[in-house]
Amino acid sequence: MKPDFRQRNAAIDILRALTMFLMIFVNDLWTIKGEPHWLGHAEWGEDMLGLADLVFPAFLFAMGMSIPYAIENRFAKGLSGVSTVAHILTRTLALLIMGVFIVNTESGVSEATGVSLAVYRILMVTAFILVWNLYPKSDNQTSQRIYTALKIAGILLLLYLAVIFRDSEGGVFASRWWGILGLIGWAYLVCAFIYLFSRNRLKYLVPAWLTLIIISIFRTEMINGTILLNLPGGNFLDQMLSWLHIGNGALPAFTMGGVVLSCISTKHLATGKQKTIFYTASVAGLLLSGFITHQFWIISKLAATPSWIFYCTGISVGTYGILCWLVEKGKAHWFNIIKPAGTATLTCYLVPYLCYSFSAIIGLSLPDILITGIAGIVKCILFSLLVIGITYLLGKMKIKLKV
Repeated sequence: MKPDFRQRNAAIDILRALTMFLMIFVNDLWTIKGEPHWLGHAEWGEDMLGLADLVFPAFLFAMGMSIPYAIENRFAKGLSGVSTVAHILTRTLALLIMGVFIVNTESGVSEATGVSLAVYRILMVTAFILVWNLYPKSDNQTSQRIYTALKIAGILLLLYLAVIFRDSEGGVFASRWWGILGLIGWAYLVCAFIYLFSRNRLKYLVPAWLTLIIISIFRTEMINGTILLNLPGGNFLDQMLSWLHIGNGALPAFTMGGVVLSCISTKHLATGKQKTIFYTASVAGLLLSGFITHQFWIISKLAATPSWIFYCTGISVGTYGILCWLVEKGKAHWFNIIKPAGTATLTCYLVPYLCYSFSAIIGLSLPDILITGIAGIVKCILFSLLVIGITYLLGKMKIKLKV
């Protein structure tokens, strides 16, 4: 049976919305005091899976699930393979550019820049919106010229911000690291091309996913300090992995896992019984693999260990299976409050930068009683809902980033 990717998958949207809601939540934990340790990231060398350590892998997994739908829909519309390659490359470039800008601001903004960190970030996000906003389709030539002018203005603003930037130590704008959006971009690039050339053929997609996991197993330091494939520095394998930005394989493995699940669930799972057996067996197998690899590697996001990959992938598969069941039962409306986070995800990711910046400008601060313990956690939840609400309102104003 041929996969049908023409219909939007509500369960994927909800999974993406949940991960974005949680991402905003855990990213806001720095504003409170006395939160439980398990909500945050594990420290370097710590054997722990915190909630924050689970969110990014789940987002990469959801992105991977969307890749077959996006590419197959392009072909269904009659778009060529060349245009699809161009789309993948331009989308990756957009994520890399935004990622690098955000990363540079994480080093602070000195007075030499001429603006404060808050103002710089507001201008930065404004430029992102001008360049990558999903402008309304129109046959009106005047409207088209206006949209083109806005995009050009956004590009010029980004160039200006890059030129004037100086960090807190006087450093200039540079690709320090790619940031979260950049890491998403590289994982997307690798997995989108793998899918583009393999399409829905699992005989190629599954080995590609397994290869990424095997790379992680052989290239990640074990508990005893051993690396199974410890090659001399400057070797060809490291150079190739660096050139492809695969690292130790962990991040694209999450995305590739999502690609594989999309194809399996769309092509092979027709009945409720098949779905129940598949998701139960998959989760059990992944968690068992996590348990086995945990005997040799700690669970660590920072080290990107195999046990971290298996546990997070298992949780992502299980969550998606539950969401599929809820959607089939007509319960998708339960998640309407966070729906904008799943359909305008990039906008939602950037809104907190505006919120923090405007708060800094007006000097907004909350009393300790509202940012400590349970009250602080509630505050983070409300902040996540506020960001999603702002994303919804921006959508109503025809402001929605799409790359």
